[in-house]
Amino acid sequence: MIKIKWLSHACWLIDFGDLRIIIDPFLTGNPKAPVGADEVKNIKYVLVTHNHFDHINDAFKIARNNNAKVIGIYELTMYPDKDGFPDENIIGMNKGSLSDLGDISIGMVNAVHSGNESGFIIRKNGVTIYHAGDTAFFGDMRYIREFYHPDIAMLPIGGFYTMGPMEAARAAELIGAKITFPMHYGTFPAIDADPKKFKELSDKYTKVVILNPGDEYIFE
Repeated sequence: MIKIKWLSHACWLIDFGDLRIIIDPFLTGNPKAPVGADEVKNIKYVLVTHNHFDHINDAFKIARNNNAKVIGIYELTMYPDKDGFPDENIIGMNKGSLSDLGDISIGMVNAVHSGNESGFIIRKNGVTIYHAGDTAFFGDMRYIREFYHPDIAMLPIGGFYTMGPMEAARAAELIGAKITFPMHYGTFPAIDADPKKFKELSDKYTKVVILNPGDEYIFE
């Protein structure tokens, strides 16, 4: 059983039972965040898809509070906010493979955006999760399905900076996850997309689950 909680925008708290991770923590200054950074507890890994403020904002703070490791693109090891943060608690990797970290497997995959952008593949307890990060649609998403067979996908649908509902629906078709969550919408006026439109376009390819910020979904 995996508990998946949407903390708004692209931020997800994933509880595997014996290990908890958070992805793209943007809570401070986020008008839709249901919790503050200091309320996030018992985190082992903090994953960052890219270095834009609305994805990395609280990464090092949460990691410090929890003595957690920050995982992201290699250049993250030189990020200014890491001052005073122990080097051994930063795992700077790159796109290309799934790596076994002992208690979880994590890999970085392509994204089409800016800011040293990437997506994540996360595998634990026989379940594979794909967090697309901020991305436009790209045809090689079909290889994410071929290589990793995600059970769960989190896809941006807000448009303007990323895919909109139409493009994200095509991505959902290529990826073929059992469950797909829309994300990166509704936080700011520029990305005020309708998740129901995404669901309408995508339900034939995947089960679309729309959460409100703070809602939790249990995957069994």
